[in-house]
Parts: sequence; C-alpha cells; structure tokens
Amino acid sequence: MHKPTDARPPRYRAVITGTGSSVPGRVLTNDDLATMVETSDEWITTRTGIKTRRVTTDQESTATLSIEAAKRALADARVQACDVDLIVVATVTPEVVLPATACFVQEGIGASNAWGFDLAAACSGFVYALYTAQQFVESGQVHRALVIGAETLTKITNWKDRASCILFGDGAGAAVLERSEDPDRGLLYSTVGMDGAGWESLLCQAYGSRYPASRPLDDPNRIYISIRGREVYQQAVRRIVESVTHCMEACGLTTDQVDLLIPHQMNARIIESVAKRLDLPDHKVFVNIDRYGNTSAASVPIALDECRRTGRVKQGDRVILVAFGAGITWGANVVRL
Repeated sequence: MHKPTDARPPRYRAVITGTGSSVPGRVLTNDDLATMVETSDEWITTRTGIKTRRVTTDQESTATLSIEAAKRALADARVQACDVDLIVVATVTPEVVLPATACFVQEGIGASNAWGFDLAAACSGFVYALYTAQQFVESGQVHRALVIGAETLTKITNWKDRASCILFGDGAGAAVLERSEDPDRGLLYSTVGMDGAGWESLLCQAYGSRYPASRPLDDPNRIYISIRGREVYQQAVRRIVESVTHCMEACGLTTDQVDLLIPHQMNARIIESVAKRLDLPDHKVFVNIDRYGNTSAASVPIALDECRRTGRVKQGDRVILVAFGAGITWGANVVRL
C-alpha cells in the first residue's frame, strides 16, 4: 500500500468544485435478465443487491458518456472548458485501443488548452485518478483538472454467463479539481495499493499483446470479463477495510467525524460487510448499486455526484471514497468538500 512520505500540509489544496454524471437511458432489469439466462429477480437481489443496471446502445460509448458527465461537472463548477489544464480518464473500456479516451473528451468539450491521459486501474480507477490529479494540482503544475471515471462494461460482458452478466452496468462520473489555498478543504489524504499476484481473480484477457487480434483465440470467451466471486469478495472486504482504517488513522478521524463513506458499488453484501467491520451505521454508508449495478471506475464518481446533487453531502463534510478492483488494486481518498 502506497503511503505519502511527506506529512506536511501542501501549499495548495486540490478542491472538488463540481461533479457530473451520465448514464445510458436503457434500463436492464433483473426480470429482463431472467429471459436471457437461468436466473431470477430474487436470486440476483439476494446475492448482489442489484435490481437494475444501465446499458449503452450501439450509438453510445465510453467517450460519449464521459463527455456528457464532464460537461455537467464543468457547469456545476462554473468553469469553462478552455480553462481546464488536465484531463484524466479512468477506464478499462476505452473508446479505442489508441488514442486515449482523454483525447476524445478534450475535443468533445472543447478543452483546447488541456493535456491528458487515460489510467487503467479497473474499479479503483477513479480513486487512483483523483490521487494522480491531486499531485499535479497541489504541486502548482496545473490550476484545474478534470477527473473522469467511465466504463461500458456491458460491451465486454458475456451475456450467457449468469455469474457475471448480472453484475455490470455502464456509466460515467466526473469531478473538477481546482487549486485552492484553503487548508480546510480538498483532498486531505489518499492511499493506494496493488497486488499483481491476484490478477486472475477478475480479468478480461483479449485483445492485448498476450492474446492479440492477429491470432485466433484458443477460448473465444477471453474477450469477456471473468470473475472468481469468492476470491474477489474476500479480498475486497479486507482491502477496503484496511484502506479506510488507514485513512482515518492518518487523518486522526473517528467514525463520528466521518460524514459519509462512498464505496465502490460492486456488491451490496461486500458493502454491508465493510460497514459492519468499520462499525459505521447505515446512514453513513452510501449505496446505489440497486439502480446502476457495478459500473467499475464510474461507480464512485456517479455516487459522489448523486450525493452532492441530492444534498446527502454538503460543503464542509468529510467524505471517504474507497474502491477495490481488478489487478488487484485498491485505494481511498479522504475529501473535505
């Protein structure tokens, strides 16, 4: 687990001044899935907490969702696209193999003065990207950064595999980070970690250099997401609890001082187990997986945007964002809104 080496407060803080999100209009219910694979609404709800998820059409993509979420975040922050310096897009379902999805976002929103890149950390992507952009803002190298978590996982979902197809949905969330000299606001602390030995527990193997498009696949299902549910469950609970506990200790926070935990929405049972181990009451743990499913890197920013827009959190609140994903990767951010 990576821990910052310098505990001194930075000269600048990276403050979240705006958020936005975008999800496809098409809703796929558990009853719809029951017509596709052997499952039922009760079976899915009991095991995952998911009731519906959003699915892209052929005309929708990671870039189109990212662009819409970005525009909403900029409007919320009252920032013009031309004033954005950096764009970081966290995704494992990019628009194309190359160039980066960030390039499409830059063009789509008209951020002519921005540079950027994509970051691949699966479900931990937004937490990683927020931490990464924070470094550029706090160092004074950029004034404003646009951080996006976006996925179209249903495009790499095996709709014949009932263990995985019930889990995933599409969407995008975005946040504007701005430089501030206010020591009481912004990203107060971040921690990230990775254990490559667990890469086989959650993966999609083609088409990278190991299984290139130029060579026939020995198993056609390599183009889809595969998951070892029990392994993921155990590791996710452990790593999320460790990350949140570490953040609270580093910031000197008690559970009473944490206004809300916004976890990656991967499974309701995992979230319940985490809350129980951290001794956090239900009202301090945000859950919207029932409506969106697992949207990977998009889940945390979608949830954060919903919380801000509905008044679940407000300026001055202490919020912890935490995620766990393929790699395996994990991480958390402590944010004072």
